[in-house]
Amino acid sequence: MPLLDSLLEPVSAPDFPFTPVETSRLGQVDFDALGFGRVFADHMFSMDYRDGDWRDARIHPYGPLDLEPGTVTLHYGQTVFDGFKAFQGEDGQVRVFRPDRNAQRLHDSCRRLCIPIMPLEQMREILFAATRALIRVDRDWIPRAPGQSLYVRPLVIATENTLEVRAADAYRFMIMTAPVGGYFGDLQDGVSLRVEERYTRAASIGGLGAAKTAANYAASLLPGAESRARGFEQVLWLDGNEHRYVEEVGAMNIFFRIDGRVVTPPLGGSILPGVVRDSVLTLLREWGVPVEERRLEISEVIDALRAGDLEEVFGAGTAAVICPVARIGYLDATHSIAPPVPGELTRRLYDELTGIQCGRIEDRHGWNLVVPLD
Repeated sequence: MPLLDSLLEPVSAPDFPFTPVETSRLGQVDFDALGFGRVFADHMFSMDYRDGDWRDARIHPYGPLDLEPGTVTLHYGQTVFDGFKAFQGEDGQVRVFRPDRNAQRLHDSCRRLCIPIMPLEQMREILFAATRALIRVDRDWIPRAPGQSLYVRPLVIATENTLEVRAADAYRFMIMTAPVGGYFGDLQDGVSLRVEERYTRAASIGGLGAAKTAANYAASLLPGAESRARGFEQVLWLDGNEHRYVEEVGAMNIFFRIDGRVVTPPLGGSILPGVVRDSVLTLLREWGVPVEERRLEISEVIDALRAGDLEEVFGAGTAAVICPVARIGYLDATHSIAPPVPGELTRRLYDELTGIQCGRIEDRHGWNLVVPLD
């Protein structure tokens, strides 16, 4: 497929072969009760890899996939995905938040899962163009209420039909969109985390932790279910070697404000390089807030909490943006974060990021991709 001449020119569905839906499902959607990822917009993007080349880019109605029972992705999990959001601004413009970073992460995830890699610039261009086209054809699916957005989910799956344990020779790259509300609902009271002492999300060295792939999320399902059964909303993961150092939350990177300094675990192969994580670090350093990216023992967190030095805990991720933490469960004890929750810095970060995403605050970093709708 030839690359588009410019990422800055308006993109519409006719830039790809386009099959529209016969009847839109938009009228069936209650935008006051969206939840997260339960409904999908009318159209999706697809392109295929076969005979050594990516080809046949197209936009078509969202619907079921025709896959053989022996498809590689069903048996061996050769699949990667990513996620970012588009926001309807008060000025009427639609902004997509930092899709260049998601393109990079998707590219890196493909490499780790042995999926044929497009050159990074080609992946960026196709991702941008397809996202713009989908937004233009499904513009009425973009929610407009505060806290809502259009979630964009790129996905690559192996489609070859074989039971040989090897990388497939056929793939499909898809992008779907979904109008969503807040991932955790009302965050005023904060979420609760249970420290996982037994299970491991990802190996500390040489594993899949830095790739956004199904295996990492499959590993989190049982601990997540056990956490919810005990009254906690998310898992706080520790390292896979010693179960001693904090790593990340099930759906977010994690930050601790201890005695005026913000501490977050460093990237090192087992932690997902979050786009919002990077944005938070950028803003904190701009504001002159002391920041440390270092290994952090769970015992240090609990000691700081008991001493009154743990001022705030918050998560950062595409789905939740900034999420305050109110309680941490560890060794059969539940520890409450000192009020207020959300804390001052947590609230400031949330307001700054959502303001940039929706156009209320100047995008001085050039993070947003503005999508013309005309």
